[in-house]
Amino acid sequence: MTFDEFGTENGKTLLLLPGTACTYQINFRNVLEELAKRYHLICVNYDGFDGDATVPFPDMITVTEKIERYLLDKHDGRVDGAYGSSLGGSFVGLLIQRKNVHVDHGFIGSSDLDQGSPLVAKIMTKIIGGAIQGASESEKKRKRLYKLLEMGIHMQINEETREFMDEFADSMQSLHPDTICNEFYSDYVTPLEDGISVPGTTVHVIYALKMGPKYEKRYCQHFRNPDILRFDMQHEAWMFEKKWARPVLEAIDKCMSA
Repeated sequence: MTFDEFGTENGKTLLLLPGTACTYQINFRNVLEELAKRYHLICVNYDGFDGDATVPFPDMITVTEKIERYLLDKHDGRVDGAYGSSLGGSFVGLLIQRKNVHVDHGFIGSSDLDQGSPLVAKIMTKIIGGAIQGASESEKKRKRLYKLLEMGIHMQINEETREFMDEFADSMQSLHPDTICNEFYSDYVTPLEDGISVPGTTVHVIYALKMGPKYEKRYCQHFRNPDILRFDMQHEAWMFEKKWARPVLEAIDKCMSA
């Protein structure tokens, strides 16, 4: 597991937590430079995504504990903000829920926060986790993954998203064979409490409306009075579609300055 810090020397701290099957370099590739101009970034690559292909992703709680230990050791257990993209939003929720470190502003980036039984998790992992893991093996399997993303989170594969998705799919070749399925399964079965509320912490949701209305219900279920910021975009589109980058960055800046 790796932690890279860079950006403004004395700026507010912003922890960046990537999504499913992603390094922070891929996940935040198009917005990292702008974020670094604004904040002191703490960028995480989870076990399994840190360049050591001999070690798979373990589970959500083990990784959360490692993030907590780093923040306690290096930042006195406190950050100004934490942005969790997709699956990374589950980590933001866990960090806030567990109260071992303090996050002033937690950002849930288009996370689905989907949870279920171990049986359902095994089925979903075989279908979706297997599709992600195999995306680098052939063009047919890559197209299958794109189709699942279009159906599941309404992510449209266009000229702007294809470059990101191709890099994402190619990166699967460098991972331990168990990493993707471990990550997907663990996220699905690790419980996030309902009505999470911590004094001094505000939860902001970057809500991609094209994902559908059921996700807003989940945000309101898991977090008490979340600040829901609605954007008529697809899942985390601000990461790869230029027209959304500025409004989302401005929204983050406004929240962080409050």
